[in-house]
Amino acid sequence: MDGDESRAGRLAEAVRTVLPSAQADLERLVRIPSVSADPEAGPAVLASANESAALLRTAGMEQVEVVAVDGGQPAVIATRPGPPGALTVLLYAHHDVQPVGDTKLWDSDPFQPQERGGRLYGRGTADDKAGLAVHLAALRAHGERLPVGVTVFIEGEEEIGSPALEPFLDAYASRLAADVVVFADSGNWTTEVPALATSLRGLVQATVEVRVLRHAVHSGMYGGPVPDALTALCRLLATLHDEAGDVAVPGLARGTADPLDLTEDRLRADAGVLAGVELIGTGGLTERLWVRPAAAVIGIDAPSVAGASNTLLPSARAKVNLRVDPGDDADRAGAELARYLKSRAPWGAEVTVEVGETATGYAAPAGGPAYQAARWALEQAWGTPALDIGVGGSIPFVTAYAAAVPGAEILVTGVEDPDTRAHGANESLHLPTFERASVAEALLLQRLGERG
Repeated sequence: MDGDESRAGRLAEAVRTVLPSAQADLERLVRIPSVSADPEAGPAVLASANESAALLRTAGMEQVEVVAVDGGQPAVIATRPGPPGALTVLLYAHHDVQPVGDTKLWDSDPFQPQERGGRLYGRGTADDKAGLAVHLAALRAHGERLPVGVTVFIEGEEEIGSPALEPFLDAYASRLAADVVVFADSGNWTTEVPALATSLRGLVQATVEVRVLRHAVHSGMYGGPVPDALTALCRLLATLHDEAGDVAVPGLARGTADPLDLTEDRLRADAGVLAGVELIGTGGLTERLWVRPAAAVIGIDAPSVAGASNTLLPSARAKVNLRVDPGDDADRAGAELARYLKSRAPWGAEVTVEVGETATGYAAPAGGPAYQAARWALEQAWGTPALDIGVGGSIPFVTAYAAAVPGAEILVTGVEDPDTRAHGANESLHLPTFERASVAEALLLQRLGERG
């Protein structure tokens, strides 16, 4: 075994030694319901930030602080200098989580982590409290001999689109400056094949409201000639896609992507598509997942079935989630979406569209020295080469950081796999993947330290 392999083997063993403590820390974090979208969860989000800070102190970070800007959620910044002349590496994760949704769909309490079949179940086990746990494992494995300077940034509002991102970077960009950034908030091709995410789609969130009446009226007395807002809204939303299932909004960019070895059978199995349900859209599967527009209706304000009355509704609202090509301008795409919906108003209904959160996508300039080091580290940890993949989701902080610190080389990694079910019921972390991701990060820090 040559020198590199010998050092890699020792470091991997050090990671395995500290991994039980990192998993225990992850479980402690998962028990804190840090749902940033819930206004009543503010104390829990703060408790999560404080616990994250405490764990970073135990991992040897020297300066640790919980910080926030007006209107923003609490985040954590921790720093530790490296040897003279060493690179500075920023390690990113976020401690806030998505709402759990209908708890009846969970097989166990979402905030009581439970290990089953080699996976750890609970909200945030993978997205993204596991990102912090990976950082903790890598830091502890290096102990007192950290080969690079490290800054750890744990965001507290990623799951709500980082609304205070601009003032936060204005206030703290200098403390977050680094030569290399590791965003541990992505996934892998499979549990056996690691990946580096080289592109992220952009995001537009819009609320559309349809109004047809000044007030509600009896459906029996007026139904027929008089429309109801919910039916009009459904007709409007149906125009978002053409007959093939492609997004019908004009003016949106549509890119191309390497098909890799993704098959329809695997995609259907990974997503849990019911038998007989067709996939929508045209083009390659990876193109549709990573670089083509995708539109979904993720919420409707309407009476519940149980509480519905025989009434024609005067107004109805829906929230539309639009994902856009990594190179497209999200604000422009939002304007195109609003223009399109207003132009398709059914039966002369009043249509208003409020474009809310937007996040521009990201395409990484892969191939630099840190990227090469990451590919080496991933292959050492997994025993197989890493793939370059796109990600259909968005991480607003990636694009904003790239603009604020243009000299940094950005790596997007993570612990998720196709069965993680992030944002859904029964979110889980594949524990062997957690180990490999932790080993890979420790090796990456070592290789970056050697290269200086």
